[in-house]
Amino acid sequence: MPEKTEKPATETEAATTTEERPRRRQARGERRIVQLLEAAARVFATTGYTAASTNAIAREAGVSPGTLYQFFPNKEAIAIELGSRLMHEMRQSYDEVLTPVTDDATPLEEVIAGTVDRFIEFNCRHPAFFVLMHGPDIPGRIAEEHDALHTTLVARVETILAPFAPEAPPAAVTRTAQMCVGIYKAGLELILAHEGDEREAYVQELKGALVRYLEPLMGTS
Repeated sequence: MPEKTEKPATETEAATTTEERPRRRQARGERRIVQLLEAAARVFATTGYTAASTNAIAREAGVSPGTLYQFFPNKEAIAIELGSRLMHEMRQSYDEVLTPVTDDATPLEEVIAGTVDRFIEFNCRHPAFFVLMHGPDIPGRIAEEHDALHTTLVARVETILAPFAPEAPPAAVTRTAQMCVGIYKAGLELILAHEGDEREAYVQELKGALVRYLEPLMGTS
């Protein structure tokens, strides 16, 4: 019985196979990067950026240090990539949440609650974000990106506050927005330091502090 011979691949089939291989390698590489970044996030959140090491991150990821170095040359590169991805996600939250209030009847408390809940949820889901953005020894590039993120946040808060204080000078609205962001960051540190019911209690305290601060300034009752 004659042996079957494989049909030679056409040029189109060969080209498709050649194109698929790099894509598969890229997909595997991206999965490995995500695995390493998720491990780094857990290590940074537990030990802080300064005390973290590439060996600890590799161990948390379940890979060898050599595998880690195939993707990142050092801890700083890992932190920069993780910080950039988290800041990108945070900017998306800004776009979705920090928009001007179109309904004049919307209570100030409702605006504050919706905004605070969204950002607290993000930070509780990504505790490494706070560590990287506020640590004493974070890489300079992260500090620069965080400063730009802070500027964007203040500007967005201004757009929310302006309709509540139509007669206030722009400089006053800017100062108020800066104070709101400062109060939020101080409250966030306390919130992340607690869990369960105690964390929720601090969330409510933060919302109350913002409402009490804004009520006289915004002329609301």
